[in-house]
Amino acid sequence: MGSSGVDLPLCDGVRRAERRALAKAITLLESTRPDHRIRADALLDTLLPHTGKALRLGISGVPGVGKSTFIEALGLMLIAQGHRVAVLAIDPSSSLGGGSILGDKTRMERLSVAEAAYIRPSPASGTLGGVAEKTREAMLVCEAAGYDVVVVETVGVGQSETAVASMTDMFVLLQLPNAGDDLQAIKKGVMEIADLVVINKADLDAAAATRAQAFISSSLRMFGAHGVAEQWQPQVMPMSALRGDGLAAFWATVEEFHRLQRANGAFDARRKKQALAWMWDTIHARLQADFRKHPAVRQALADTMRDVTAALVAPSVAARRLLDLFERPTEPTSESPPTQGHHARHH
Repeated sequence: MGSSGVDLPLCDGVRRAERRALAKAITLLESTRPDHRIRADALLDTLLPHTGKALRLGISGVPGVGKSTFIEALGLMLIAQGHRVAVLAIDPSSSLGGGSILGDKTRMERLSVAEAAYIRPSPASGTLGGVAEKTREAMLVCEAAGYDVVVVETVGVGQSETAVASMTDMFVLLQLPNAGDDLQAIKKGVMEIADLVVINKADLDAAAATRAQAFISSSLRMFGAHGVAEQWQPQVMPMSALRGDGLAAFWATVEEFHRLQRANGAFDARRKKQALAWMWDTIHARLQADFRKHPAVRQALADTMRDVTAALVAPSVAARRLLDLFERPTEPTSESPPTQGHHARHH
C-alpha cells in the first residue's frame, strides 16, 4: 500500500495487464464494503491518467441475435490486426434469470483464451444503475491495462441499451433479418440512439435481410442525423458473423465514424458529457439510498405510498412531505447516536 492508501502492487499489475490483477481490481470495484470502496476509489484515481485512449463500442440486440458470435468474430479479427480487446457485459436481469450472461465466456471460447483479450461478465445481481456503474469503472481499469478497444455488451432489455449508449463512443444495434417484417421488432427509443444497425445472420434469408435493411434505413431517416455534430446519418449493414461476412466493412464504418467524431470535436464533447452524467448518476443513486434508509422517511413511507395510490394525496405533495422529513435535522437523543439523514446530501 502507498502512503495515500493506494495498492501500488495492484496498480502495477493492472498496468502490466496481468489477468489476476485485472480480476482482483474489478472485484474490488464491485464490492459494497465501505473499506473496499475507499481502496477502490484510490485505485481509480491512480489509474485515471492512463485511461480514455480506447475506442468504446456499445453492442446491443435481442437474445438470439448472435451478439456473442459477432463480438467473438470481431474481437479475433481486431487482435489479428494488433489490437487488444476487452469485453464487458451489462446484465441486470442475471439476478432473476440465474446468471445466463456467465455463459458468455464459454460462448466466446476462442476469444476468452486469446492473450490479447479480456472478457468480464457483469455482476450477478443488482439494479441496472449499479451494474452500469461497475461496468463504467471496469472499463477504466481495462483501458489502464492497455486494451485499446472496449466492447460493452447488453442483453437488450429495456433501459440497458440507453445505459450502454451513455458510456460508449459508438452504439451498435444488432437485428435479425426478419425485423423488417415486424414493426414491433424495432423499439423507437433504441433506434433513435443507434449510430449503426447491423442485420446479423443475413445469410439465413437474404431476401428478408434486404427487406429489413430497406425498412430500417427508411426508419432511421425519419429520426434524422444525430451524433458527430449532426453530420452522421446512422447506417444499416448486413452481416454474417458466423461466416465472417461483412466484418471488415463493419470495422471500416466504425473507424470512419470515429475519425469524423475526432475531426469535429464531437468525440471530446461526448466524453465530457458522459463523465458529468456518470458523476450525477452516482450522486442520485447515493442520495436515493440515503433517503430510503432515513428513519423518519422509512416510518412514513408505507402510509404515504398507500395514500398516493388511493388518490388521497397528490404524488408531488407526498414527495415534498417525504423530502421535508429527510431534510429536517434530527435531534440526537442520549440513547441513540445522531442519524445521518440530514447530512446525506453533503457526503
